[in-house]
Amino acid sequence: MEIHEGAAAAGDGVLDFSRLSLNTFSVDSISAERKRDAKQLYLNHNRLDSLPSSVSLFCNLEFLDISNNRLTSICEGITRLTKLKTLIAKNNRLDEFSLPKEFGSLQLEVLNFGGNRFEEIPLQCMKLLRLQSLSIGGNRLKSIPAEIENLTSLELLYLGGNLISAIPPEVANLPYLSYLVLCDNRIQSVPPQLTRLYSLRSLSLHNNLLTYLPREILSLVHLQELSLRGNPLVVRFVKEMTYDPPSLLELSGRTIKSRNIPYFPHELPSNLLRYLDLASKCPNPKCAGVYFDSCVRHIKFVDFCGKYRLPLMHYLCSPECTSPCSSNPQSDAESEDESSVPADRLQRVLLG
Repeated sequence: MEIHEGAAAAGDGVLDFSRLSLNTFSVDSISAERKRDAKQLYLNHNRLDSLPSSVSLFCNLEFLDISNNRLTSICEGITRLTKLKTLIAKNNRLDEFSLPKEFGSLQLEVLNFGGNRFEEIPLQCMKLLRLQSLSIGGNRLKSIPAEIENLTSLELLYLGGNLISAIPPEVANLPYLSYLVLCDNRIQSVPPQLTRLYSLRSLSLHNNLLTYLPREILSLVHLQELSLRGNPLVVRFVKEMTYDPPSLLELSGRTIKSRNIPYFPHELPSNLLRYLDLASKCPNPKCAGVYFDSCVRHIKFVDFCGKYRLPLMHYLCSPECTSPCSSNPQSDAESEDESSVPADRLQRVLLG
């Protein structure tokens, strides 16, 4: 279908060629002035198989929507759009091999690759240091690369509807992340490092394979929404306890720490000093013990908002810290500061 100037009469700085059943996109009929002045270009809902390199002629473009086409690749010309801030390319046929090599040089703030065929997040995307919103939902992703921590400006990360089985701890290194969407995946556990996401307001984990949550999740002080419906922790609860006997090194370290035996740097090798610094205090308020590598993996229920009881993972120093004879799922190991979380801490816990 031929493009006419009248097809893009959407206002100053806006060129709208959406929903025109275009098989190709030619810029020949667009005046040089309109190319120069264009800040938004809409090519969504067409039949485009490719995007011509001539798109680079829109030198002041800030917003580009190429969603709902048949694109299998993104042309090299897009990397010359130095002012481009938003790229919407959802519902195409793109995969990890579809991006130009220098895609990471763009100054993008919003990127949406939802509904494509990505099995991996392209490493070019991990170079978009100004990115604030990244959406790659509804693809075939199996993992999240550790390089995600490079996107330190990220505020929204949407990876729902994939095949992801684990959350890398590097996600916790995103200081401004406010919205993390990982629903409809195959995630079995939540790393305790996520407690470092001090800006997190919404965490969507529904329809995964979670059977417990780390107790550290209570430290997410700004969290307002936690979505957990459709997980085994909601419909089924299996209590687990595993314990590896402590080594002689650990027993010695426990004795030093629990009895406050003084020691000085010049008295011990540096490796032992570092080891002693790794001591973790047992969360049981009735126990003054510590642990290093050997601990009891213990799951208990914690009351959220006075309505829901969630299984949280605890690490205790020994089996004696548990209450195996009690029928109450909240063991003696429960500390007072976790027994009840105020309603204003989590305004919405979606379990149903």
